[in-house]
Amino acid sequence: MNTLPDNTLEAFSDHGTLARTVDTVAAVAEAHAVMLGLAAVGIDLDDVAATLEREGVASFAKSFEDLMATLDERGAALKTN
Repeated sequence: MNTLPDNTLEAFSDHGTLARTVDTVAAVAEAHAVMLGLAAVGIDLDDVAATLEREGVASFAKSFEDLMATLDERGAALKTN
């Protein structure tokens, strides 16, 4: 199972840059400025994070349920053969 969508990989391949930037001083300052900018235009990051968490957990739960249903179906098919 791959939780990284193909269109995300394609987009990164098209215009992404692979580099370690998460802990550089410039990256931290830029990230802080972006966060302040989001708040300034009314984006509630706590709400965004809660929504992403809720939707992410639901998505994984659905995938797990689908997997279990497939295994049940295949197991039942094997029993009848």
